[in-house]
Amino acid sequence: MGLGGWWRAALALRAAGGCWSRAAAPGELGRAGMGPCGAWPAPGHSPVRLRLAALPAPSASRGRADWPCLPPGPPCRSLCAAAAPNQDLSYQELKDLKKAHVLHIDVRERWEIDRFGKIPESINIPLGELMEALQMDPTEFKEQYNQTMPSKSDPVVFSCLAGTRSKQALGFAMSLGFSRVQQYAGGFDDWVKHEPPEKK
Repeated sequence: MGLGGWWRAALALRAAGGCWSRAAAPGELGRAGMGPCGAWPAPGHSPVRLRLAALPAPSASRGRADWPCLPPGPPCRSLCAAAAPNQDLSYQELKDLKKAHVLHIDVRERWEIDRFGKIPESINIPLGELMEALQMDPTEFKEQYNQTMPSKSDPVVFSCLAGTRSKQALGFAMSLGFSRVQQYAGGFDDWVKHEPPEKK
Protein backbone atom coordinates (compact mmCIF):
# COMPACT_ATOMS: atom_id res chain seq x y z
CA MET A 1 0.00 0.00 0.00
CA GLY A 2 1.42 3.42 -0.94
CA LEU A 3 1.77 6.28 1.49
CA GLY A 4 -1.33 7.97 0.19
CA GLY A 5 -3.22 4.70 0.51
CA TRP A 6 -2.48 4.13 4.18
CA TRP A 7 -3.31 7.74 5.05
CA ARG A 8 -6.68 7.52 3.30
CA ALA A 9 -7.40 4.25 5.10
CA ALA A 10 -6.46 5.77 8.44
CA LEU A 11 -8.75 8.77 7.87
CA ALA A 12 -11.59 6.51 6.82
CA LEU A 13 -11.14 4.35 9.88
CA ARG A 14 -11.02 7.36 12.17
CA ALA A 15 -14.23 8.71 10.65
CA ALA A 16 -15.83 5.31 11.35
CA GLY A 17 -14.77 5.45 15.00
CA GLY A 18 -11.71 3.22 14.83
CA CYS A 19 -7.97 3.56 15.31
CA TRP A 20 -4.78 2.80 13.43
CA SER A 21 -1.23 1.77 14.17
CA ARG A 22 1.56 1.38 11.64
CA ALA A 23 5.27 0.96 11.36
CA ALA A 24 7.15 4.02 10.17
CA ALA A 25 7.23 4.88 6.51
CA PRO A 26 10.64 5.17 4.82
CA GLY A 27 12.40 8.27 6.07
CA GLU A 28 10.37 8.41 9.28
CA LEU A 29 12.41 6.02 11.39
CA GLY A 30 13.93 7.63 14.46
CA ARG A 31 17.40 7.01 15.86
CA ALA A 32 16.23 3.86 17.61
CA GLY A 33 14.48 2.57 14.46
CA MET A 34 10.96 3.23 15.72
CA GLY A 35 8.13 5.00 13.97
CA PRO A 36 6.22 7.93 15.50
CA CYS A 37 3.92 5.54 17.35
CA GLY A 38 6.77 3.41 18.61
CA ALA A 39 6.17 0.36 16.39
CA TRP A 40 9.15 -1.81 15.57
CA PRO A 41 9.07 -3.37 12.09
CA ALA A 42 9.81 -7.10 12.28
CA PRO A 43 12.87 -8.39 10.38
CA GLY A 44 12.05 -8.70 6.70
CA HIS A 45 8.72 -6.95 7.24
CA SER A 46 7.55 -4.17 4.95
CA PRO A 47 8.26 -0.78 6.56
CA VAL A 48 4.71 0.36 5.83
CA ARG A 49 1.92 -1.82 7.13
CA LEU A 50 -1.47 -0.88 8.51
CA ARG A 51 -3.02 -2.62 11.46
CA LEU A 52 -6.66 -1.69 12.07
CA ALA A 53 -8.90 -2.31 15.06
CA ALA A 54 -12.27 -1.13 16.31
CA LEU A 55 -10.96 1.06 19.09
CA PRO A 56 -12.52 4.31 20.33
CA ALA A 57 -11.77 7.30 18.14
CA PRO A 58 -9.32 9.81 19.62
CA SER A 59 -10.61 13.17 20.69
CA ALA A 60 -10.21 16.09 18.31
CA SER A 61 -7.74 17.73 20.70
CA ARG A 62 -5.22 14.91 20.48
CA GLY A 63 -2.46 14.75 17.90
CA ARG A 64 -1.82 11.88 15.52
CA ALA A 65 1.13 10.60 17.57
CA ASP A 66 -1.13 10.38 20.65
CA TRP A 67 -3.68 8.05 19.09
CA PRO A 68 -3.81 4.72 20.93
CA CYS A 69 -1.88 1.78 19.49
CA LEU A 70 -2.90 -1.82 19.21
CA PRO A 71 -1.69 -4.34 21.80
CA PRO A 72 1.76 -5.82 21.16
CA GLY A 73 1.87 -8.67 18.67
CA PRO A 74 3.37 -9.82 15.40
CA PRO A 75 4.39 -8.53 12.97
CA CYS A 76 5.06 -5.28 14.87
CA ARG A 77 5.35 -4.77 18.63
CA SER A 78 3.85 -1.51 19.86
CA LEU A 79 5.80 0.46 22.44
CA CYS A 80 3.21 3.20 22.74
CA ALA A 81 2.32 3.77 26.38
CA ALA A 82 -1.37 4.04 25.48
CA ALA A 83 -1.36 0.35 24.54
CA ALA A 84 -1.04 -0.67 28.19
CA PRO A 85 -2.93 1.49 30.70
CA ASN A 86 -1.69 2.28 34.20
CA GLN A 87 2.00 2.04 33.34
CA ASP A 88 2.85 5.22 35.27
CA LEU A 89 2.99 4.67 39.02
CA SER A 90 2.60 7.21 41.78
CA TYR A 91 4.75 7.26 44.89
CA GLN A 92 2.09 5.43 46.92
CA GLU A 93 1.50 2.82 44.19
CA LEU A 94 5.22 2.08 44.11
CA LYS A 95 5.27 1.80 47.91
CA ASP A 96 2.42 -0.70 47.77
CA LEU A 97 4.13 -2.75 45.05
CA LYS A 98 7.34 -2.87 47.07
CA LYS A 99 5.45 -4.69 49.82
CA ALA A 100 4.93 -7.49 47.28
CA HIS A 101 8.67 -7.45 46.49
CA VAL A 102 8.29 -6.32 42.89
CA LEU A 103 11.58 -6.02 40.98
CA HIS A 104 12.44 -2.31 40.84
CA ILE A 105 15.22 -1.32 38.43
CA ASP A 106 16.78 2.15 38.66
CA VAL A 107 18.29 2.98 35.25
CA ARG A 108 20.34 6.00 36.36
CA GLU A 109 24.12 5.96 36.04
CA ARG A 110 26.16 4.46 38.87
CA TRP A 111 27.73 7.81 39.77
CA GLU A 112 24.23 9.22 40.34
CA ILE A 113 23.48 6.43 42.80
CA ASP A 114 26.82 6.98 44.56
CA ARG A 115 26.35 10.73 44.83
CA PHE A 116 22.64 11.09 45.55
CA GLY A 117 21.50 7.72 46.86
CA LYS A 118 18.74 5.42 45.66
CA ILE A 119 15.17 4.40 46.28
CA PRO A 120 15.24 1.59 48.86
CA GLU A 121 15.02 -1.99 47.57
CA SER A 122 15.87 -1.01 43.99
CA ILE A 123 18.71 -2.41 41.90
CA ASN A 124 20.82 -0.33 39.56
CA ILE A 125 21.10 -1.27 35.88
CA PRO A 126 22.14 1.82 33.87
CA LEU A 127 20.02 2.39 30.78
CA GLY A 128 22.96 1.70 28.47
CA GLU A 129 23.26 -1.83 29.92
CA LEU A 130 19.56 -2.64 30.14
CA MET A 131 18.95 -4.33 26.79
CA GLU A 132 21.90 -6.66 27.30
CA ALA A 133 20.98 -7.32 30.95
CA LEU A 134 17.40 -8.33 30.11
CA GLN A 135 18.72 -10.91 27.65
CA MET A 136 21.35 -12.42 29.96
CA ASP A 137 21.48 -16.00 31.10
CA PRO A 138 19.79 -16.11 34.56
CA THR A 139 23.00 -17.27 36.23
CA GLU A 140 24.97 -14.40 34.69
CA PHE A 141 22.27 -11.90 35.68
CA LYS A 142 22.36 -13.15 39.27
CA GLU A 143 26.15 -12.83 39.41
CA GLN A 144 26.15 -9.36 37.86
CA TYR A 145 23.26 -7.75 39.77
CA ASN A 146 22.79 -10.01 42.83
CA GLN A 147 19.15 -10.42 41.86
CA THR A 148 17.07 -13.19 40.31
CA MET A 149 16.54 -12.70 36.59
CA PRO A 150 12.91 -11.69 35.95
CA SER A 151 10.82 -13.80 33.60
CA LYS A 152 8.87 -12.04 30.86
CA SER A 153 5.66 -12.42 32.87
CA ASP A 154 7.10 -11.04 36.13
CA PRO A 155 6.15 -7.51 37.23
CA VAL A 156 9.02 -5.06 36.80
CA VAL A 157 9.15 -1.34 37.63
CA PHE A 158 11.66 1.11 36.12
CA SER A 159 12.66 4.49 37.49
CA CYS A 160 15.30 7.14 36.85
CA LEU A 161 15.69 10.77 37.92
CA ALA A 162 12.47 12.23 36.52
CA GLY A 163 10.87 9.81 34.05
CA THR A 164 12.71 10.25 30.74
CA ARG A 165 15.07 7.29 30.91
CA SER A 166 12.54 5.04 32.66
CA LYS A 167 10.14 5.58 29.75
CA GLN A 168 12.86 4.41 27.36
CA ALA A 169 13.51 1.42 29.62
CA LEU A 170 9.81 0.58 29.49
CA GLY A 171 9.96 0.55 25.70
CA PHE A 172 13.10 -1.62 25.65
CA ALA A 173 11.52 -4.19 27.98
CA MET A 174 8.28 -4.33 25.99
CA SER A 175 10.23 -4.82 22.77
CA LEU A 176 11.82 -7.89 24.37
CA GLY A 177 8.43 -9.33 25.33
CA PHE A 178 8.13 -8.29 28.99
CA SER A 179 4.39 -7.95 29.51
CA ARG A 180 4.04 -6.57 33.06
CA VAL A 181 6.32 -3.55 33.08
CA GLN A 182 5.61 -0.15 34.62
CA GLN A 183 7.51 3.01 35.42
CA TYR A 184 7.67 5.34 38.39
CA ALA A 185 7.41 8.45 36.25
CA GLY A 186 8.19 10.86 39.10
CA GLY A 187 11.46 9.06 39.67
CA PHE A 188 14.07 9.86 42.27
CA ASP A 189 13.11 13.55 42.23
CA ASP A 190 9.59 12.68 43.39
CA TRP A 191 10.65 10.04 45.90
CA VAL A 192 12.85 12.43 47.91
CA LYS A 193 9.87 14.76 48.31
CA HIS A 194 8.22 12.02 50.40
CA GLU A 195 11.08 10.29 52.20
CA PRO A 196 14.88 10.23 52.32
CA PRO A 197 16.82 8.10 49.84
CA GLU A 198 18.97 5.15 50.83
CA LYS A 199 22.66 6.05 50.98
CA LYS A 200 25.57 3.64 50.49
